[in-house]
Amino acid sequence: MSVIMEILQGLGAIALSVINIYIWVVIIAALLSFVNPDPYNPIVQFLYRITNPAYAFVRRFIKTQFNGIDLAPLVIIIGLQILVVILSSLLGAMPH
Repeated sequence: MSVIMEILQGLGAIALSVINIYIWVVIIAALLSFVNPDPYNPIVQFLYRITNPAYAFVRRFIKTQFNGIDLAPLVIIIGLQILVVILSSLLGAMPH
């Protein structure tokens, strides 16, 4: 049974890493929106392609535009941080 628990903890650690990477991607994309980068740059296109579905999901349920500032990245980051805390608690509570 401990092999299954170790596999679950490993998968949980991978999930936490992916979530943390995505948080940084959202932060970078949000910062790039302030400097108006070249839309044909492949890195900018990748960042927008990977973050726009999450922004659209949040905007569908919450009004995120306030005085010309889009708060969708902030909502996503807070939601992902809550998910990190919950997942970390669950992984820490697993018996070894």
